[in-house]
Amino acid sequence: MRIVLDTNVLISGTFWKGDSHKILILIAGGVLTSITSQDIIDEYRKVLARDDIVDKVVDKNLVASKIAQGVIDVSVFVKSNLKLNIVQDPTDNKIVECALVGNADYIITNDFHLLELKTYNTIKIITPKDFLKLLEK
Repeated sequence: MRIVLDTNVLISGTFWKGDSHKILILIAGGVLTSITSQDIIDEYRKVLARDDIVDKVVDKNLVASKIAQGVIDVSVFVKSNLKLNIVQDPTDNKIVECALVGNADYIITNDFHLLELKTYNTIKIITPKDFLKLLEK
């Protein structure tokens, strides 16, 4: 199964042991294929460099950060020449562009701008919690 993780899922999975973290572990273990782009990784690194996030890295277990880096290392990188304008928040378009170019089955996100789309073409847009429920079936 090919999935694109929104930056908020990468950040959540890096620092908290919830549903997003479980998805990162499945990717790192080769159960799921993560599709990403340089734009998504650049945004992830930008958020990681924020002061409020740096404090979490110092205070929290670094194992989560290593898992996130492991996900980046095993992700399939795509380059998109698409420039969509379908999401209310224009910064979210890169997620859909990546999913289209990478032939993803799902976009995993907690972003309501993306979630309100529900699907785009054949790509389902779903929360980490709902995605894990789907995998259990």
